[in-house]
Amino acid sequence: MSDLIARTIATAADILSAHGPAAAGAPHGFTPGDFSVHFFLQLAVIVLTCRVVGWLGQKLLRQPQVVGEMIAGVVLGPSLLGLLFPGFQAALFPKETKNVLYVGAQLGVGLYMFMVGATFDAGHFKAKAKSAMSVSFAGIVAPFLIATLITPFLLKVPGLFAVGISRANATLFMGACIALTAFPMLARIINERGLAKTSLGTLSLTAGAFDDAVSWCVLALVLATFGGGPGVAVLAIGGGLAWAAFVTLLGPRILAPLGRMVEREGHMTSHVLALVILAFCVSAFLMDAVGIHAIFGGFILGVVMPRGLLVEELKKKVEPIAVVLLLPMFFTYSGLNTRMDMVNSPQLLLIALGVLAASVLAKWGACYVAARLTGENHSTAMGIGALMNSRGLMELIIINIGLQKGVIGLTLFSMLVLMAIVTTVMASPLFEVVYGRKARAAGELGAAAEGATA
Repeated sequence: MSDLIARTIATAADILSAHGPAAAGAPHGFTPGDFSVHFFLQLAVIVLTCRVVGWLGQKLLRQPQVVGEMIAGVVLGPSLLGLLFPGFQAALFPKETKNVLYVGAQLGVGLYMFMVGATFDAGHFKAKAKSAMSVSFAGIVAPFLIATLITPFLLKVPGLFAVGISRANATLFMGACIALTAFPMLARIINERGLAKTSLGTLSLTAGAFDDAVSWCVLALVLATFGGGPGVAVLAIGGGLAWAAFVTLLGPRILAPLGRMVEREGHMTSHVLALVILAFCVSAFLMDAVGIHAIFGGFILGVVMPRGLLVEELKKKVEPIAVVLLLPMFFTYSGLNTRMDMVNSPQLLLIALGVLAASVLAKWGACYVAARLTGENHSTAMGIGALMNSRGLMELIIINIGLQKGVIGLTLFSMLVLMAIVTTVMASPLFEVVYGRKARAAGELGAAAEGATA
């Protein structure tokens, strides 16, 4: 009996180990069952950590849930959990399972951005088109000008960029990193702060989406010189524009029958839901395949979905599972690859602070000036600048790509991680100080959804 108990305990203690080979003659590794065991445990830990850290952020720092989810990823990664309990962290998130987690993360963020697009108010955009385009243009031009100024100094510091990289490519990459706005995170902040139906929220989201798209296209140009060839850039830019044009011009006509079917039935049937999910998957696939990102495929499709009961049914059936279960994987995945101990000297810390200051000036300052020049008042322009300055984990994704492709080194990677976290954490409280509180006091804006999850 004691032997049986001992064997049972030993088996239970070994539950997170690899039990391969999965097939005869295969090398020792993870079986399909091992991936399943880890995936469900990871999901449970991610959801719990996001809830706890998000709650603490709301109560102690008045940060929206989304910021807590970003920080939760860092907490679960090598920067904290891996530092304190390296064995447990490695067993919980073995490198073999990260690809599975990545796919779930893309599904979650893609579905969420699809829902953001479905609630996108085109009427506000039309009314603020001039301001939106001006803010977007400023949010692209100023970062690249700043990158032109600071990159020559960064190139002189060993280990920041790849050996032999040209000044042009280094400048383009830095410009893309600074110009980036955290599109999914910006959408979450806008929703949680009660801005989804306002012209300021729509203007910021539109400008952020365009800035992100430009940043990804620039990244494609940089990668084209690192072994991908010019076809990478041509496919990304040409394919992305072609699909966006197709969806925008023909999407409403193609999807209109689905809206009429839902209105006629009074609810969304499983057949209609299946067709909508199919359309989402195709759009996400195409944008991912050409080298932009799946989230833009989801957002573009959502924008042209028939408004009315169909969107309301989607919010009931799709949004809760995407926000609570799937989306936290996106805000955790990049955090698992983040090291916060790389900036380990006064010189490097000074450079990191300089990059942070330059990034804030280029994004917040430029977008503020652009909004003022197009007629927005001071507080509204400050609010737009504060929102556009958030980088979030989209920044972590693009710098991870740069690291993997050999464009930047680990030290610059860590500096840009620091910039992404600080600009994201500062976005929500600064927005409240420069715009939110005054607008709510004046009755121009509803109460912030402090406890909202989406």
